[in-house]
Amino acid sequence: MATLTLTTAGSLLLAAPVPADADTEPVTRQEAEGPALDLRPAKSPASTARQAFTAPVPDLSDASRGYPREQQLPADPVNPADASLKLGLTPYHAIAPKLNALQRLGERVSVEVAGRSAGGHRLYLVTVTAPETARQTREQTRMRELIENAPAVAAKDPRIQAAYKTPVFVNSNIHGNEWEGTDASLKLIERLATANDARTRDLLAHSRLYFNISANPDGRIAGTRANANGFDLNRDFVTASQPEARAMRQIMVDKQPAVLLDLHGYVNGTLIEPTTPPHGENYEYDLFLKHTYANALGMEAAVNGLGYTPGKDGVAPAQIPFRDQEEGWDDWPPIFTPQYAAFHGAVAAHTIEIPLRVNNDAYDTLPQRELRRRAAINVAVAGATLDATLDYVRDKRRSLVADQIEVFRRGAAGAAQVPVSEETVPGVPGIGPEDVYTTTFPRAYVIPAGAAQRSPTAAARLVGHLLANDVRVSRAVHSFRLSGRWYAKGSYVVDMRQPKRGLANVLLADGRDISDKVSVMYDISGWSLGRLWGATVEPVQGLSRVLLHPVREAAGVGYVAPRGDLRLRLHDPREVAALNSLLAQGVRVRQASDGSALVPGSARRQAAAAARTYDVAFDATRLTGGTPLTRVRVAAAVTSGELFALREMGFEVTPVSAGVLNAGFDWSAVDVLFVSAGLAYDDLNPAARKALGRFLDGHGLVGRGAAGAALNADAGLLPVKPVEGNGDANGVVRVVNSGGRITGGAPGHSFVYAPVWFTDLGRGVRVEQSYATGNPLVSGHWRALPDGTGGPAAAAGRASVVSGAHAVLFGTEPLFRDHPKGEFAQVGRALFTLATR
Repeated sequence: MATLTLTTAGSLLLAAPVPADADTEPVTRQEAEGPALDLRPAKSPASTARQAFTAPVPDLSDASRGYPREQQLPADPVNPADASLKLGLTPYHAIAPKLNALQRLGERVSVEVAGRSAGGHRLYLVTVTAPETARQTREQTRMRELIENAPAVAAKDPRIQAAYKTPVFVNSNIHGNEWEGTDASLKLIERLATANDARTRDLLAHSRLYFNISANPDGRIAGTRANANGFDLNRDFVTASQPEARAMRQIMVDKQPAVLLDLHGYVNGTLIEPTTPPHGENYEYDLFLKHTYANALGMEAAVNGLGYTPGKDGVAPAQIPFRDQEEGWDDWPPIFTPQYAAFHGAVAAHTIEIPLRVNNDAYDTLPQRELRRRAAINVAVAGATLDATLDYVRDKRRSLVADQIEVFRRGAAGAAQVPVSEETVPGVPGIGPEDVYTTTFPRAYVIPAGAAQRSPTAAARLVGHLLANDVRVSRAVHSFRLSGRWYAKGSYVVDMRQPKRGLANVLLADGRDISDKVSVMYDISGWSLGRLWGATVEPVQGLSRVLLHPVREAAGVGYVAPRGDLRLRLHDPREVAALNSLLAQGVRVRQASDGSALVPGSARRQAAAAARTYDVAFDATRLTGGTPLTRVRVAAAVTSGELFALREMGFEVTPVSAGVLNAGFDWSAVDVLFVSAGLAYDDLNPAARKALGRFLDGHGLVGRGAAGAALNADAGLLPVKPVEGNGDANGVVRVVNSGGRITGGAPGHSFVYAPVWFTDLGRGVRVEQSYATGNPLVSGHWRALPDGTGGPAAAAGRASVVSGAHAVLFGTEPLFRDHPKGEFAQVGRALFTLATR
């Protein structure tokens, strides 16, 4: 097969355009991407959650084979409902045949399956490079490993300077209804597969180009931003809850890209990062800005050089936020692909927002001819950014690799960060004090073992997560003393003198309150897993005379006391899942007054199986009494993250909404209602209101946020006044727990987004948790509103979680995007508590 024809809409470029938004004013993420929070009620099936929990991530670092690595991909059934077809773009079912044909064009194209999506679709990684023998591939692997593991040595290695192939990663279609990056990548791969000019030969002899063809096939097919679980994958890199995010993470770990493009849409004119402040404080930002800005200029010239104009085509000139905006498009949180990639050594990494909108309302309302005209322009624009980037890689490959080595060298040596300035980053104009963000790294983090560890299960999960992110973790061979305190043998230590110290710190540190830095943030501004995952994590400033052994996986903590009755503490989602598994088997479990679960010794065999499966500990107990627990069936009008978290904890969940209730709902099939989104009393018809009232007369409501509090008020359950804080506020907050069945043993930190608190507490209301006094915000962005209300001072000391006979209300976000796992159990306990009253 000499050529391969790709589906495009190029023939439609002469069609008269429907006027497009060619506004040249700077565009914020809020304007480009819509609200940060998706408040639609989740409805994904349980099967997609199971796929997310179990989907394996292949090891892509295989050095035993050379390139190309060809395979015949099985064809997918033709799907005439694929949303790409309307735009004249490549439907998902056509990707495998195209990749098969591309592999037949020569010896430069390889295809591997990098995993499966939540919906079960294959994720394709294409590598384009000059052919390599197995020996040459082993040599490339040796150099890559030397760059990360011995960067000071790598910096002086002439072989690396001469022969190492610069890794470049192109990530397309992470938002499913931003399609065109996939088609631009396929067009480029076809050209590179056969081009015989000197520049192409030189590029492929000295580079490996990796293409994640569609990072979100579920969304590509359905025409949705999110995957089949309702997750925005470009917000999932901190937790990697979804299989697609884990696949992208593994690509970055195994391939170690120096350059990354993440192809998105839609901002007119084309938006090309680097970003406005605030900049992530854990980056080696001087090296990152140096290349990201220079490459952006080349991409801008290439895009503008296509000749599209506002008047003729509806296309505005490209924009670079760092240069053209003051704020509104930041790189503060590590949840976005380019920002996360920087921690794996990417020194030029960009979000690219191609110009002409074809999704959402445009997809539904514009003529197909106009949609295809726009899509063709978008493919061309994305292609221009790819071509310009490859030109930059050709010209700057030695500098790119040298600066990646320097990122890792600074980490391994414990060197200070270099603040950006016009002197430290020459050639980048306009750098000011507003761009300077650095941090002070601790010498190490200790995750204690023994009695000092609040949750061994949470600690093991956190260690596993660090290792999956390529963060190095060791374990103490003996007990040791640091900073005036003893740590038990078996404690984990994260030595911050390691190549990827920035990623270690971004996951474990408290973070920073940046409320005074910019007026508003688009998405999360605080994310500390050290505070939010439920494990005890302590920074230390010394690490002398501690004998450590590197670990490849966390030690299991599953345990069952050999005699007597058993106690499961319910501090962690895995413990809640273990409890639900026992209840599903008919084990008679009771809930103690402190919220823990009491399991009879006669169920030791079932407990042992649960301990192995969920890696939890069943300790011996002499506690008696307690309230009998039963399997809890939950009706949930909640966000996608909350639905996923409920299923992770093993609850039997039926998604509901106002529409579902209005159509008639069988309330006899559920025990508790959980509401945070998509269910307002005013949206219910009379019959649905009556049925809901009957249910709540004898059952319970767990409400979260403003929507949950509003339904509580309309149902007349809990006499409280909810107060809404600044709707843009988010971050890690200090809280004070009251103990008892819901917050007994809960962490002293929680997470908020659009925080709520409760005042005017009536009779029978119990305060389960309060925001701490003073300023409760530890890290994030939380300002008062212009009238002085809604800020952290107004929330200080106020109730954040309240309960009564038939309701529990949360003003925090304990299940946010599968993120604050240390708070999950509070919701699990609330559901059990209400179901037993």
